[in-house]
Amino acid sequence: MSQTPLPPLNALRSFEATARLGGVGRAAEALHVTHGAISRQLRLLEEHLGVTLFEREGRGVRLTAAGTALQAACDGAFTQIRDAVDRLQRQQRPDALVLGCSGSILARWMIPRLPALQAELPQLALHWSAQDGSFTEQQQALDAVLLLAQPPWPRGWQVRELAPERVGVVVSPQHPAAARFRHQPPHALLGEPLLHTTSRPQAWPEWALSHGLDPAQLQLGTGFEHLYFLLEAAVAGLGVAIAPEPLVADELAAGRLLAPWGFGATGGFWVLATPEGRQDARVDALSDWLASTLA
Repeated sequence: MSQTPLPPLNALRSFEATARLGGVGRAAEALHVTHGAISRQLRLLEEHLGVTLFEREGRGVRLTAAGTALQAACDGAFTQIRDAVDRLQRQQRPDALVLGCSGSILARWMIPRLPALQAELPQLALHWSAQDGSFTEQQQALDAVLLLAQPPWPRGWQVRELAPERVGVVVSPQHPAAARFRHQPPHALLGEPLLHTTSRPQAWPEWALSHGLDPAQLQLGTGFEHLYFLLEAAVAGLGVAIAPEPLVADELAAGRLLAPWGFGATGGFWVLATPEGRQDARVDALSDWLASTLA
């Protein structure tokens, strides 16, 4: 009996990420492609199957009954594939601690600090795995994950809170509004086009509320799929951004960015978690170093 041909793998991959993360923008960031590329793959998949998989809901999407059925199948299949690949890779580096981390944290904060980590813990062999920030207890091929998150944590994890997440407005000193921001309260931001990212759509509204501003008065400007690109645009003087403090610490120290109103806690935490719940002295040593560095 002939088998039903499968849809294109890229289309299934785009669907799985969108369903798991709850939005096209988040899926685009996770897969390092554009919003339009994900949308095209979703249309291709719906045309192939002859069903509607998503319905728009506010700024996100909601699965239809057909989409829910397909997600259940994709979740198990993609988890098995990821775990099999990770196990095969682990066999090639049996002594390395496998650490999952978002691409933005890895590129902007962790990599510049690897020399200090290696000097402090020279015997610690690490393998870094760029992740999309949506971790589950089924990801057993990771020894630990470093991420910004809020409780509740996935079931079965051992979580160590390393530091509170602190976010704030940042701007290049070359930006026309930078000098004005230094001497005025946060309402000076109103009317300025704000750089934003689809992966953290609530960042600006939450900041506005915490500073007594009406989020509806904010003017969103250029958007980016990835936080990394957003911060590069801010450094280039293309606009005003909002960012976690550690991810802009080097730029602040070098004077490439200013934080006119400082940073405030958001309720999130930098955490290190072990999905398998294993007791590993290397994880403890890494946790201690990370907590000290983030302090």
